[in-house]
Amino acid sequence: MRGLTDTPSGGGAGAAQSVASGDRSAAGATDAAGSLTDTLRQAIERHAGNLVLLCSFQKEESVLVDEVVRLNQELGLLNGGGQSVRIMTIDTGVLFPETLETWKAFEERFGITVGVEDASAASLGLDKPWSGPENCCSQAKVKALERALDGAQAWITGLRREQGPTRASAELVERDEARGMWKYNPLAFWSERDIWRRIHERELPYHPLHDRGYASIGCATCTLPGSGREGRWAGSEKTECGLHVHAVDPMAKPEGATA
Repeated sequence: MRGLTDTPSGGGAGAAQSVASGDRSAAGATDAAGSLTDTLRQAIERHAGNLVLLCSFQKEESVLVDEVVRLNQELGLLNGGGQSVRIMTIDTGVLFPETLETWKAFEERFGITVGVEDASAASLGLDKPWSGPENCCSQAKVKALERALDGAQAWITGLRREQGPTRASAELVERDEARGMWKYNPLAFWSERDIWRRIHERELPYHPLHDRGYASIGCATCTLPGSGREGRWAGSEKTECGLHVHAVDPMAKPEGATA
């Protein structure tokens, strides 16, 4: 397991310090743990039963799933039928074997069943599996997300401002106008160091490829080791898969929200 003195693979100490000092203050979050718990609590209290957590089994989801399960227990909510949060993943058919192993580890550790939507090439009637940026899963992945979010009022993501320029304006609570729902980013102001501190303190399961230089992990066909998101679709201009469209009016809040 990574130690707390390890240099973060996603932005380094300078980026972590920037998030810690400036962005959190601007967002009114007093500390990383508080912003996580408070934002998730608001999401669950306002949308229980109509809330989806999208899980890719990366380090951010180690923290998010752990906190959701703890809040379910605190609020007396069951994580079975009628659960407060539907935990969903998207299977492109070309996930790393280590991702599948982490999926199993999550279910065993947290006592959950992760729902899955198919985004394989076969789901679009194609004969050959996804093979790279020129033959990418994006279209199928977006359709799979729409199915995963069907009937939901809001969704929870692992977006962090520190992850890259396309995510630098992420807010704790945003209005996802494209999908007509609320979007909660409880880790928006967390640094890489914050993430690893929580994983270390609680001995949470995490994706083993993070220990092999992969800061961000997607499909096996399109992901290489690298800092931040530079290992995703390496060698191409692609930076996002299409799941996180621009959120209009990010400062708007659900009625009664304080985040």
